[in-house]
Amino acid sequence: MSRGEFNPALDLMVERVIRAPRAAVWRAWTDPVRFEQWWVPAPALCRVDRLEVRPGGALVTRLSEDGAQWGPHLDAVILVADELERIAFTTAIDSTWRPANPQPIAVTAEVVLADHPDGTDYRMIARHGDPASRSRHAELGFADGWGTVTKQLAALVEGAR
Repeated sequence: MSRGEFNPALDLMVERVIRAPRAAVWRAWTDPVRFEQWWVPAPALCRVDRLEVRPGGALVTRLSEDGAQWGPHLDAVILVADELERIAFTTAIDSTWRPANPQPIAVTAEVVLADHPDGTDYRMIARHGDPASRSRHAELGFADGWGTVTKQLAALVEGAR
């Protein structure tokens, strides 16, 4: 399924078995109302400005700590959308198809879903252009941040069975 092999010098990954069908996980990724419920670590809040899960589509979100002030969070383009199997997006190109220089790093993320006897084998890989970017992402709390949102995703879809 994956376009590239996992490279530990350049990539970071979160893996988890989610005890829900792939269709439920896919819905949580493709329905803006569901996506807002898990995409940022609580208690922060997420607002989806655009979620077009198709090749060339946009993924644009805002973040709020208090529900009153909203700031930019993510501005990305969807590269791949293989229904029920894979979504890949990058912040190296923004939602208007302009080259971007997102701070603190550019990343290409790949979400891979596969059947598992207990539900869905869920893998999210963050791909970086160089070891320094990978290290910076790790230092910024990749494991905690992406781990937390993966737990929130699992809680949402496992509770919706």
